[in-house]
Amino acid sequence: MAIFSNSRILVVGGGSGMGLALTRRSLAAGAEVVIAGRNAEKLKRVSEELHNPAALHTAAIDITQEDQVAGLLGKIGRLDHIVSTAADIEGAYELLPSLDLKTAQRVVESKIYGPLLLAKYGAPLLPAGGSITFTSGIAAYRPSARGAVVAAVNAALEGLVRALAIELAPIRVNAVSPGWVDTPIWTFVAGDKKDDTLGAMADRLPVGRVGRADDIADAISFLIGNTFTTGTVLHVEGGHRLI
Repeated sequence: MAIFSNSRILVVGGGSGMGLALTRRSLAAGAEVVIAGRNAEKLKRVSEELHNPAALHTAAIDITQEDQVAGLLGKIGRLDHIVSTAADIEGAYELLPSLDLKTAQRVVESKIYGPLLLAKYGAPLLPAGGSITFTSGIAAYRPSARGAVVAAVNAALEGLVRALAIELAPIRVNAVSPGWVDTPIWTFVAGDKKDDTLGAMADRLPVGRVGRADDIADAISFLIGNTFTTGTVLHVEGGHRLI
């Protein structure tokens, strides 16, 4: 984990799940971390749970709002890496007759417009060889009948990653594509059937389990640290694409 030593990392979505797992390991390795999200109280609680380390900073922003992204990045100064695990998918898993367009727009804003804005205002702060890492997902490859919006947005994000890797070079731009990972986001996807749903998938996967937040943090760590990797989607899904 020496790659994180003395680095400055912005983790959007760092207050829970995969982002929090990355935050923990980055701090442990000696990095300075800014975690950003929409809920200031949640970020405060996370900082307290981590014992308010001097190297951890919090910022309450909505990455779909250009003025907020520009304002935050204008104040941060130098960065080495930007990571976003943010996704607003609440209410998005619906069959077409029940799908609300405003809900679909929120998904697009959180996973396309947000990353675009982070790249637009964050790239000037990064050194050559610095990195931007976004989060796609298995839905782009194994969509469900209720998951058209999420599948489409994840696929679009991967196209954005390839384009930005060319435009922003030598800054590296990549995405990690998780499979089914046991994180709080499943509350929105499966509700009170979360445990049964994840358990059924664990039985199907070649690795015999669903993912953990640390599995994805591990993959993001690789993308941050490997300076010969750009324009790449790293699949961490337990063999889900094979079944």
